Amino acid sequence: MPSAGGNEKTETESKPSLIDVHVGSRIRLRRTLLGMSQEKLGEALGLTFQQVQKYERGINRVGASRLFDLSRVLDVPISFFFDDMPPSVSGQASSSSRGHALGFAEPQEGFGEEFLNRRETLELVRAYYRITDPAVRKRVFDLVKSLTPPEA
Repeated sequence: MPSAGGNEKTETESKPSLIDVHVGSRIRLRRTLLGMSQEKLGEALGLTFQQVQKYERGINRVGASRLFDLSRVLDVPISFFFDDMPPSVSGQASSSSRGHALGFAEPQEGFGEEFLNRRETLELVRAYYRITDPAVRKRVFDLVKSLTPPEA
């Protein structure tokens, strides 16, 4: 039964939206790929690290102006935060944007967010982007692809 003030939330109202969770995970992914702490991101946005944590968990919804600020600080287009959204969340397939958010030459299929959050993956991506010459970076990419088994 609601309190006299009527401020109690139902169970569905207190759960974060799947879209907010996805956007938050993309914020966390990009921040981590940049090697940026929650504190540093918070400072750049004028927030506390606790507020950044709430955005990353999807507990707090990211408004349009904050999303714009995040895109500038994290150096990604606003669309990055919605890339790779599962069809069950977005209501449509998003395969045309897969892989482009991380700047790979070809869309990457067949891996989930659990792989993106592994330390090894993050270190590999950070090292890859420290290669400043695009031609060398492309050769490294081609080398890694040549070492993997062919797709079935």
